[in-house]
Amino acid sequence: MAAINPTRIRHKRIRRRVFGTQERPRLAVHFSSQHIYAQVIDDAGGKTITAASTLEAGVKGSRRTNANVEKAGKIGALVAERSLQKNIKTVVFDRGGFSYHGKVKALADAARAAGLEF
Repeated sequence: MAAINPTRIRHKRIRRRVFGTQERPRLAVHFSSQHIYAQVIDDAGGKTITAASTLEAGVKGSRRTNANVEKAGKIGALVAERSLQKNIKTVVFDRGGFSYHGKVKALADAARAAGLEF
């Protein structure tokens, strides 16, 4: 029998309550062992409005892994900047089952500092 992933269980519990609309979309974050991804999603319409990740040329560094607190801050600021360009000022934060510290906190703080409200 396969082991149950606690992050997946937490994510499902969070997603029961967090839902993005056109007026207030969901800012979803995901971290792999090497990269950081953030998307602003309209769940009602089923569309990704804007996204940012460490795979992009302007953010990607020369290191083997780009999943650190420094890069998380850059991604948070970048996704906030792109959201504000599309006139999205308020979002619902979906931490994706990850604990709210370290990379998640850095991304959220950078997005707030760049002008997003959540």
